[in-house]
Amino acid sequence: MKHSTLIAASVLITSLLGNFALGAPKNQQPNIVFFLVDDLGWSDVGCYGSTFHETPHIDRLAKEGMRFDNAYSTCHVCSPSRASILTGKYPARTDLTEWLGGRPERAYEKLHSAKKLMSLPAEEITLAEILKKHGYATANYGKAHLRVNPKTYGFDEAITGWVRSYFHPFSPQYAKTLPAKKGDYYTDKLTDAALDFIERNKDRPFFVHLEHFAVHDPIQGRKDLVAKYRKKLAGMPKPKGPEYILEPNPDGPSLTTAELKALEKDDRLQLHQDKRVWWVKQVQDNVEFAGMLEATDESLGRIRAKLEELGLAENTIVIFTADNGGMSASNQYRGINHPRRVLDSRFASSNLPLRGAKGWNYEGGIRVPLIVHWPSQTKANSLSHAVVTGTDFYPTLLEMIGRPKLPNQHVDGKSFVPALKGKPHDRGSIYWHFPHYSNHGYQSPGGAIRLGNYKLLEYYENGNVQLFDLEKDLGEQNDLSKAQPETTKKLLKMLQDWRREVGAKMPQVKTAASREKAITSPAVTKNLPAEVASFAPGWKVRNWGGPNMQPGLRNAWAGRKNVLLTHPRSRTVPCVLSRKLNVSAGKKTTLNLEVTNHPKGDWKLVVLVNGIEALAKDIQATKWQQVQIDLTKHAGKTVTIDLENRATGWAYEAAYWSRIKIVH
Repeated sequence: MKHSTLIAASVLITSLLGNFALGAPKNQQPNIVFFLVDDLGWSDVGCYGSTFHETPHIDRLAKEGMRFDNAYSTCHVCSPSRASILTGKYPARTDLTEWLGGRPERAYEKLHSAKKLMSLPAEEITLAEILKKHGYATANYGKAHLRVNPKTYGFDEAITGWVRSYFHPFSPQYAKTLPAKKGDYYTDKLTDAALDFIERNKDRPFFVHLEHFAVHDPIQGRKDLVAKYRKKLAGMPKPKGPEYILEPNPDGPSLTTAELKALEKDDRLQLHQDKRVWWVKQVQDNVEFAGMLEATDESLGRIRAKLEELGLAENTIVIFTADNGGMSASNQYRGINHPRRVLDSRFASSNLPLRGAKGWNYEGGIRVPLIVHWPSQTKANSLSHAVVTGTDFYPTLLEMIGRPKLPNQHVDGKSFVPALKGKPHDRGSIYWHFPHYSNHGYQSPGGAIRLGNYKLLEYYENGNVQLFDLEKDLGEQNDLSKAQPETTKKLLKMLQDWRREVGAKMPQVKTAASREKAITSPAVTKNLPAEVASFAPGWKVRNWGGPNMQPGLRNAWAGRKNVLLTHPRSRTVPCVLSRKLNVSAGKKTTLNLEVTNHPKGDWKLVVLVNGIEALAKDIQATKWQQVQIDLTKHAGKTVTIDLENRATGWAYEAAYWSRIKIVH
């Protein structure tokens, strides 16, 4: 992250005010544990109403702290929400509006996805950077998912990356950073790392940003806990209502009850796509998910036990929340005509009484649990109805530790310290903006606003709106947009004015010409040769594939600008970048590359010179790697160089190239 006079000014002001000077006695400032759970639904936790999931440690935190029932994420998917926590800004303001790297466009969609950033902007001054400036030891564990190394934006230590399995081996990124053995469970090992950090930094203030990958898919519970819930489920009565329902697209033609019933019986992907309907789970009975969640609950219990053991509990702020709503709708379309084992791997839980799921602007996608334990400040076992959103943590934590707020940075955040102290707190309106199609439903891109009890949703494809009174209709079933036109008009204007104020990017309507270039068109890669030539003059490409990965140039990726993505044609046919080169006589000549992978998949880089293998390297860790090939022995000759992007499995085999240069 770039250093700014804003940081220096905040430190200077603090010193002048005499509040908690940097030379103060050790641990005078409160420690902070930010416990962030991925894809945790509002009603998944015992103290929020779940009767199937057992979360004793989370429930205990609520009994000893303050629980919020109107807390929200700033987005219904992860990366934008996580960025808001660290920046204090809405996704629409930073243009980081979608999960990284995003969902490919589909040919049937009417809109092009809005332009977006693909990593945390370097100019942002994160909460971690400010806390570090104020003397905090800082650590980030788990799913950072902002495509830059957390150490570059304020964390002293970081163990982060994608998880392919919750059982060892977790993924190549963790081979060195999170030592484990066969049978180890990822959530437990991540907790071990956090406990070690707390132990090592017990004599100074610390900020632990524990971003659990759980309860995100793959839905894999710890085996002992899965067995417990399988036994529990066997002794429960069968639910009276449906296990799944079909949710229609509110931005399209309305479907009658009879039409929905017919679609429930005819569970074909193409038909459901054409009718824009999506299955949503209605029952909490997934034993794998329950096992994941209780392991995460145990993690919180272990963290708090360590704080108590070290005598730090009374000087540590603990925040428990989620990055977005629960995955009660599957990731990409999944029908329900499958065995229970398969369904449990695709549908996590139920968000009832909330409507919708992760990926939608209904409450099920954006309302999240929030519990704050602030010793001697929050009243035990208290409940706040205050509306809170993800941008608000930044100014709130600064106020909690006695530091000046930075309104030019956390411009969209408002401190909810008054609510924590039992005082009235009205932060006014909150907003959402998602100008993309989501993986978790055929919903149109759209936005939303909540003001008081009212919430308005606007859809960008056809311009439909919905209005709900959340106090009377938490499940968002009774659309009031026609019955209350004045309220609808007022909130719609506020939402549209806000978009203009923050410079929100909007999706664009596809034209005949632009549709031809749509990402899923067979011709999507026809411009790749030109993009390769622009990226690395003199190089040509052949055998490319993977249209859903959108091969081509990226404005930015993983902290680098002007990045090229390639993808093999198949498991056995690699994508090849090639060129002929006249190697200078009498000079040292090297081929320099910088490459990385997609967090979900590896690939093999093979360099051939005149058909002879000069290098074979597995690209596994998601970090930029420098590769250098000495060509001096070919001085005075013309050589053919092939750079192969080979598959190693068959999932996310994309190669990312930061540069390809010949250096003389």
